[in-house]
Order: sequence, then structure tokens, then C-alpha cells
Amino acid sequence: MTRPALALLLATLATLVPAAQAADYVQAPGSTLTFATKYQGEVFTGRFPAFTTRLSFDPARLQGARLDVVIPLAGAATGNDERDSTLKDADFFNVAKFPQARFVATRFRALGGNRYAADGQLTLRGVSRPVTLGFTWTPGAAPVLTGRATVKRLDFGVGAGDWADTSLIPNEVAVSTKVVFRPVAAVGR
Repeated sequence: MTRPALALLLATLATLVPAAQAADYVQAPGSTLTFATKYQGEVFTGRFPAFTTRLSFDPARLQGARLDVVIPLAGAATGNDERDSTLKDADFFNVAKFPQARFVATRFRALGGNRYAADGQLTLRGVSRPVTLGFTWTPGAAPVLTGRATVKRLDFGVGAGDWADTSLIPNEVAVSTKVVFRPVAAVGR
């Protein structure tokens, strides 16, 4: 084969091979999204059982990564019926007007080892603010993202009126997640 023919063949083959892209994942069973704060000095925790997560991620190509989490707020559960009802009201999540929160991250940074940071925007009660999710990535057939973020509730208007008093409820709320993933190609198998 002549050099020009070989070059043409290699160029043709290169167009047939798709460029390397980040792997696409969807949330699998076994995933959790929780929060923790205090009320009058007493720690309480809650969870959002119905959240959904989509991830495009390749540790070797962070520039193409994207994380998208949708959180239905009406499902917030703390194990206390009165508190759960209060969280749904206008002073807190106002689920009648803002039924869901959403976190979208498109900037990822490697922190060493399997640790990363996802810088994104959290939209809650119609307000968008930057939030960083620090996480570890455990690769495998069912990869796992284990992360933590701090959300300043007053930045989003969560806890209005008397509830804005940070001696009752601190401004900072710890959010933790463990998301088990499966590749998009595996969905429906």
C-alpha cells in the first residue's frame, strides 16, 4: 500500500471511531440524599427519598463532566410529622410554589486520589446560588459517588420570618449523598 493510500485509510478509519467521551450514568437503587442541621441546639436529620441523578463523568476528562440532580421537596422526611409539614410550608421550601430543587454542576476539579469537587448552581425556592459538592468516586460496574456539601439556607430564603434566627436554626445545613450509578447503556437490561 502506498503512503498516500495508507494515510487516506487511517484518516477514514479515524472518522469512524467516535471521540472519547465521558461515560453517562443514571442513578440506581441504593442511593441516598440526606441533610442535617439543628433546632434549638438539637441535631436532626432528614432525607429526600425521591431524588434523581444523571452524571456524565470520566476522571481523565473532567472538562466534559456534568452532574444534574433533581430533588422533589414535598418528600422531605425527618421522622417528625410536624417538622415535615413545616418544611413544606411557605416559610421553608414552599412546595406549593417551588416543588423541586435542582443542582447542576459543569465544572469539576481533581483533588487527589479519587476525590473531586463539582462546582455548580443549586436552585431552591427560585433562587440560584453557587454550591460545591466535594465527593469521592469509586469506579466499577456500579460506580458510587459519595459526597458532601454545605448549603446556606438563608441565601435561598429557607426559614423566613422568625425562622431566620440562626440561634434557632443555623444558617449552614450539611447535605450528604451516596449515589450508586449504572451506565446509561445498562438501563433497560
